Amino acid sequence: MTDFTRRESLRLLAAAPLLTTGLHRSAWAMKAEKPAAQPDWSRLVIDGMLHRTPDPRNLSGWGYAVSLFLYGQYLFYKRTKERKYLDYIQGWVDKHVNDEGVIDRPITALDYVLPGNLLLILHKETGQKKYKTAADTIRHTFDNYPRTEDGGFWHALSRQHQLWLDGIFMGMPFLVRYGVAYGESKYTFDEAAKQFQIYASHLNDPKSGLMFHAYDESGAQPWADPSTHHSAYFWCRAIGWFGMALIEVLELMPHSHPQREKLIAQLRQLCEAYTRYQDKETGLWFQILDKGEDPNNWRETSSSCMYTYTLSMAVKRGYIAKRYAEVAAKGYKGVLTQLSKDDDGFGHIANICEGTNVGDLAYYYNRPRRTDDFHGLGAFLIMNEHMRSV
Repeated sequence: MTDFTRRESLRLLAAAPLLTTGLHRSAWAMKAEKPAAQPDWSRLVIDGMLHRTPDPRNLSGWGYAVSLFLYGQYLFYKRTKERKYLDYIQGWVDKHVNDEGVIDRPITALDYVLPGNLLLILHKETGQKKYKTAADTIRHTFDNYPRTEDGGFWHALSRQHQLWLDGIFMGMPFLVRYGVAYGESKYTFDEAAKQFQIYASHLNDPKSGLMFHAYDESGAQPWADPSTHHSAYFWCRAIGWFGMALIEVLELMPHSHPQREKLIAQLRQLCEAYTRYQDKETGLWFQILDKGEDPNNWRETSSSCMYTYTLSMAVKRGYIAKRYAEVAAKGYKGVLTQLSKDDDGFGHIANICEGTNVGDLAYYYNRPRRTDDFHGLGAFLIMNEHMRSV
């Protein structure tokens, strides 16, 4: 062996551990590389709201939209166990419910029933009697609440003779939760099942599988069809409220209840319709569901959250076939395209229709599209906390 060959061999032997170490490091680095974790959008959205409104007493008054958001926040609290999120909910409720359990607003509309869900939560979480007292007030409002001739609850005292799809979600989940919590489930399940069937009898469209927004028993409203007395259009969020209400009531309804299968049949019809009218390009749903080809129409986020949640929960509970999970997954992916982070890292949700009455086609199309409207924040949190577990 020449001197050159000997020196070269020694150099290579000396370098071998470094080369081996480099290979190990490279392999370790490759193994350590993982896809970026999905942001906890629930946290980012909630923290954004709490940053903008740190004092819950400065939120809007006793009503359904803000309490929908706070209910979604409670679902997040159940996952994280971070007390500040429950304290924030309690701070809002305590502004409107005094120490004797008196609510600062009369329950003159189904919209004012939905916050009652927070009363049930806080009574369970804190044991404070005032929350039960306030919940009792809401429950007993139903004893003398005005109804249509066939027994449907009016949407509001100011909406005489009218049934709105929205009202089912405003009232029935609270009613059955109250019944389960306080030993009145026989009445509350029977009443809820009755309401679903009455509303559907007036608002269901068998041809499309969708549901009209509202019905006026008197036929006096300008939007009421002269023959059927229902409104003319399939507004997305109204139908979303109805689907979510079915899910929430079925979660608690005993399997032996004689009306349970009828509610499941209603849910199946809706899920088929949700699938039929989903935008194939984005996975979202349109403001007016059956007019996706109209250039004046637009994709709406809160209803897309509602449909995604309803579909996924219906699959999970075995009410519909597993193939619908793909529809829900596509909806979830579409909703995520409507989320963004600001420079401070807080989350925002776009293209949410603000509160909406019953109207003509131009009225629905021209509703303002908001970012971080409570309707969308609440619907998103309910959906997202479920989809994280799927």
